[in-house]
Amino acid sequence: MSHAYLVGLIGSGIGTSSTPALHEREADALGIRYLYRTIDIDELGVAPEGAAELVAAARRLGYDALNVTHPCKQTVWEALDDLSADARLLGAVNTILFRDGRAIGHNTDHSGFAAGLRTGLDDPDLDDVVLLGSGGAGSAIAYALLRAGTRRLSVFDPVVTRAAAVRDALGAAFPDARITPIGTDQVADAVAASDGLVNATPVGMVGHPGTPIDPALLHERLWVADAIYRPLHTELLDAASALGCAVLDGGRMVASQAADTFRLITGVEPDRDRMRAHFLELSGAAGVATSAAQ
Repeated sequence: MSHAYLVGLIGSGIGTSSTPALHEREADALGIRYLYRTIDIDELGVAPEGAAELVAAARRLGYDALNVTHPCKQTVWEALDDLSADARLLGAVNTILFRDGRAIGHNTDHSGFAAGLRTGLDDPDLDDVVLLGSGGAGSAIAYALLRAGTRRLSVFDPVVTRAAAVRDALGAAFPDARITPIGTDQVADAVAASDGLVNATPVGMVGHPGTPIDPALLHERLWVADAIYRPLHTELLDAASALGCAVLDGGRMVASQAADTFRLITGVEPDRDRMRAHFLELSGAAGVATSAAQ
């Protein structure tokens, strides 16, 4: 009999996450037995610092793998036996594999964004990019952009020392790139000179309406991406689309990250277009045009 997979998601407020259904639907289509459960620290009354014990419990209960989301991507570390090179560099784990009695931390956030960038935009100019946000998602996206060829990356955070931490973490791995931490008073000039803009802040998501920067700073030469996927049509992407900018919705990153994680867990390459379609169906969205040509 083929292996049956037991997978979980550890995080806060994850009851409405589309990730379990994304994984299970793809497994069903491929004839793989796959059960995906949420482990919500809010429902369990567990602080983020207690996530490591949840990982240990999942190992004892026979889980094959875990996904990890906010705010536990760093607090699970003490339960791990090793880290992939990417997870170690980024300082964050979003996938844990249990293999041969060991727990290994991985990060597919960066590869998920990179895959979405490849499939969602038509040959974007990556030379000069502004990244808004320097948290876990921001760090992963910074890594993806630098690996994709960005030579000048401006990282914005209202607390500039947090943006500087991204530069310090990634600078040695990309010595030919210029990573510049910027504050609020530098955003306008940076965007004016840039080819692309990525939002990795919470501004624009459900419960945090608005745009992370003044839409008047956008210009038609930009491509604009948003890591937010609830809603899929953010105010930032709507403003960019109105100018004729190529745009990339956050659902691309979610579906691509799920596909990368599914492959990591099962060793089977999923149908990425099918997972994207499942995501759009689950989110009740028709999608966002991903290039000016569409």
